[in-house]
Amino acid sequence: MSDPDELIWQVYDGLPRAAPGSVETAALLLRLVGELPEEPTVLDVGSGPGAATVPLAQLTGGTVTAVDLHEPFLAEVQRRAAEVGVTERVKTLAASMDAMPIPAGSVDLLWSEGAAYIIGFDTALATWRPLLADDGVVVVTEAESMTSEPAAAVRDYWNAGYPAMRTTAQNVAAIADAGWTLSATYVLPKADWATYYGPLRTRLDDLTRSGVPAESLAPFREEIAMWERHGDEFGYTAYVLRPATVVTQ
Repeated sequence: MSDPDELIWQVYDGLPRAAPGSVETAALLLRLVGELPEEPTVLDVGSGPGAATVPLAQLTGGTVTAVDLHEPFLAEVQRRAAEVGVTERVKTLAASMDAMPIPAGSVDLLWSEGAAYIIGFDTALATWRPLLADDGVVVVTEAESMTSEPAAAVRDYWNAGYPAMRTTAQNVAAIADAGWTLSATYVLPKADWATYYGPLRTRLDDLTRSGVPAESLAPFREEIAMWERHGDEFGYTAYVLRPATVVTQ
């Protein structure tokens, strides 16, 4: 298979989620968010197949817009919404996360799981901030090093895959410097990674049996193996953030 993008979608299309997380973690993070409007306007940025989109609609009672560039993911969001009867409160938007046609000051809750790294954590927060309503809040998960001295294998792996990855302390400092108030942090539990990697491993096995060359799938298997061997040295941290100062539109 010569097209890397084609392979990526062959691996990920149809999986229940595209990043670590769980409905239980989403519910916990919403409790950390605290009070929202009765029917909040919610934006799920980098939604993937809607693993968070539909639960957010159910848990908040609001209208949730799933933003992603991959149309099959958005179709899956709509299918899931219909399956549980929240179609009228789930919308989809095919757009880049750094150029969303969303009115400034209109979003009560901006949610993003495992996607901010695509444009960079700092860029994501700066880009999304003007979209928030006066009392708006951001919940974002970010891949981080859990130690200042990771094993050489871990350091080399992430230097190649995400060289901008930082420690929690470094991200907390960057958040403060950028004018945000940090309301809460939460390190995603290992169960959230297993929920993500279990179906991914099954998909890789299925593709191998179907004839996809092992060398094409090796990077995906390496990712899982790295987590199994060194999962204590990196992870995802969820941040609950509010602007510390009023932004003039």
